Order: sequence, then C-alpha cells, then structure tokens
Amino acid sequence: MPAQLLPLFPLQVVVFPRTRLPLHIFEDRYKRMVGEAIQEKGEFGIVLAREKNIAESGCTVAVEKVVHRYPDGRMDILTRGQRRFEIESLDEELDFLRAEVRYFDDDDSAEAGTEPEIRKQVLRHFGLLQKLSSAQGREAPNLEDPQLSFQLAQALPDLDFLSGLLQQRSEASRLKQLNHYLAEYIPRQRAIERVQAVAPGNGYGGKRGGL
Repeated sequence: MPAQLLPLFPLQVVVFPRTRLPLHIFEDRYKRMVGEAIQEKGEFGIVLAREKNIAESGCTVAVEKVVHRYPDGRMDILTRGQRRFEIESLDEELDFLRAEVRYFDDDDSAEAGTEPEIRKQVLRHFGLLQKLSSAQGREAPNLEDPQLSFQLAQALPDLDFLSGLLQQRSEASRLKQLNHYLAEYIPRQRAIERVQAVAPGNGYGGKRGGL
C-alpha cells in the first residue's frame, strides 16, 4: 500500500508543535487543500519557503477554528502545530505540493527539562525579550510545555534559526542554542529600537534644514 501523502503549504514562516498560527487562505488550490483538511479533520504541513526551494523539514498543523469565511471562498483560520516531519519525496501531481514524509520527535524526551539552570537563563532572557516593542502582541507561551524552547522561540523573527531549531531532536540542545541566540539578539534589537524611537520621520537622523 503506498504511503499517504501529506499536503504541503510553503510559507515564509516556521511553526512549532502546540503553537498557534493564524492564516488567510485566498488561493484556489489552498482553499481546496484546507477545505479537505477541515472536512476530514486532517492535517497539512507548513514548510519554510525559500527563494528557490523549500525546507526539508516542517510541522503539520490542524485547523482549530474557521474564524471567517468570505463569499468568494477565502478563509481566515486558526491552526495549531502538531507533528514535526522530514520530507522524503515530493509529489507534484496536483496543483499543490504533497510529500511522503517521516515524522520524528526528540531523542531525549525523557531528559527534557532536566537542566534547570539553562531553563532559568532562557526564561530570564525571554522576560527581557518581551519588553521589546518587536515582541509585543505575541501569544503568551505555555511555560509548562515539556518542549519549552518551541514555546519561547515563536516570538523570534529569524526564520533560518527557527528552521534549524525545528529540526533539532534534543530539548537540552535547543535551550542552549536559544539562550545563546537571545543573549546576542536582545541587546542588538534593543539598540535598533532605541534608534528608531529617537530618529525623526524623515530618516536622516536629524532635522533637515531648508535647501
């Protein structure tokens, strides 16, 4: 029996297990794909779309709620991440991609959360991150999630870093990487936002005199 193919939705986003992702569905092919997932209570895969290809790993999502349906068939939906997968082969028979995939989880699930010092450092950095204007409006993370790194990382904009984090099979390694990333990212982003706050709207860093 052939393996069941997973429908893929390439996007400029990385989603993690148990994190939410709102989507606006407007292309006909994806209206059909999402409609089938809703009807069958199934999943589809979100993969990071790059300039010339797609990431080799992704995460499935399930539709939690149809927020709004438009007369022309467009939809606003709320999805939640489910399972991580690696693409083994692509199928282009339909007008949207499908793939034969292999699902995976952490190899050290029994050890998740056993490094309290790293968790403490990451949470301290996350508290500083939340004070940045760029992190405002994000959904509050579930701090009880055994894969805490996924909950915290969803507030970051670096898609390449997030994609790499998604592929990691060790929560301890992810927490260490996230802690190191935040330690460098927060001061840099804080400086950027400070400049943006004081710079005038004309973009010259000072008042322009008359010409």
